[in-house]
Amino acid sequence: MIKKVLFAASEIYPFAKTGGLADVAYALPRALKNLYDVTVVMPLYRSIDKEQYSITPLGKSFTISMGGEKYLVDLYGCSVDGYSFIFIYSPILCDREFLYGTPEEGYVDNGIRFALFSYAITELLKLRKYDILHLNDWQCALAALLVHKDHNHSPKVIYTIHNLAYQGIFDSTILESVGIERDYYTMGSLEFYGKVNFMKAGVAYADEVTTVSPTYAREILTGEFGCGLEGFLHFHQNKLSGIINGIDSEHFSPLADNALIAPYSEFKGKKTNKTHLLKQIGFKGINKPLFAFVGRFTSQKGMDLLIETLPKMALLECNIVLLGEGEENYHQSLSLVANEHKNIHLSFGYDEALSHQIYAAADFLLMPSLFEPCGLNQMIAFAYGALPIVHRVGGLVDTVKRLETYQEDSCSGYGLLFSTATCRSLLSVVKKGCELFEDKKHFERVINHNMRCDFSWKESAIAYGELYEKEKK
Repeated sequence: MIKKVLFAASEIYPFAKTGGLADVAYALPRALKNLYDVTVVMPLYRSIDKEQYSITPLGKSFTISMGGEKYLVDLYGCSVDGYSFIFIYSPILCDREFLYGTPEEGYVDNGIRFALFSYAITELLKLRKYDILHLNDWQCALAALLVHKDHNHSPKVIYTIHNLAYQGIFDSTILESVGIERDYYTMGSLEFYGKVNFMKAGVAYADEVTTVSPTYAREILTGEFGCGLEGFLHFHQNKLSGIINGIDSEHFSPLADNALIAPYSEFKGKKTNKTHLLKQIGFKGINKPLFAFVGRFTSQKGMDLLIETLPKMALLECNIVLLGEGEENYHQSLSLVANEHKNIHLSFGYDEALSHQIYAAADFLLMPSLFEPCGLNQMIAFAYGALPIVHRVGGLVDTVKRLETYQEDSCSGYGLLFSTATCRSLLSVVKKGCELFEDKKHFERVINHNMRCDFSWKESAIAYGELYEKEKK
């Protein structure tokens, strides 16, 4: 009998997206659908176009009592790519301009909002029997504790940490507001330096805990990357494993990408796309290397390092394109740098189509992340024929092999790596990129090799399936 999986996440592409979680929560269930009966659940945010995705009421509602308050929850649904979506709607959870708050700070009631999401997830377990409950990040971690408390509805719980830097930490008074007994306010459960930590609930009460790359699984056990949870994770490391993310090879396919001016399957096909993008942004220099950054403007992504290095990069014979959104201080600093250099183009905001066009045009992708649990951008870059330039951390170590070790018959993708997060190190590897670009035959050979590599979810889906099938302790 095919096992039934309830896969829960706070954001899923194409409905809502602030980062890589949305892409993973879209692609992993797709990869699992031939092996399992997968239902995906997320909040029905105000920004989601219900008509566009044929999202309709399921005719089911329930009331959740939490901390002396009653919250009405309505269920909506739709089907995409052969699997079912359930949307949780409650005004306090969904009727906001942003998913979690502005780039500078989260909403003050996020603890209540996403505790409600966790309660709603556990209500779904009463409406249909599921064998597996797969929870993602802090926003639904509390559901692991709620399942632990309710022995009548006890599927196997898998909890995945996508980014340990965001743990869902709130004042201890949140316990009363979300209806959790003070008995759980202990170091072995929710207590975290005098506050309440939702992520600890996922780690403590899930049957298996995963994170999104093997290297990151080791890193988070250290003080440098553990964000204060390294000791707690050490205690639970017997159920911790790292499974590398993949990318959806249909969505990220330069040969079948409607966002591109000219689909292609090898390096030579990039020229038309590069010419088009340069024309669109008013740049010349088709024969110059084009460096790109696509992502969030946050400290984690190495923005301070990038901003320090960009003026020196701009003095090289190259063009630079930046696309993203994030913290206002980075917006201002990047604007100043871009205004001072004619070969730097800056675009603010989330634009899926433009991001694909940049990958298709770029010769190099910049990823100077201070830490990177997995990273998807480097794998997208491989698929579109842009060579990644990455800091040797987390999933970047697991997915980008040093170009100096290049072997034609390898299944690995190759790029340029630097080991210390300094302007000098980043600029040095960028200069190596410029030199490599001049070696046209070798550069083309490496790009074509990378484009043939398989970074789909195939192997990772098998690894998750093994966890799903593992006997519950």
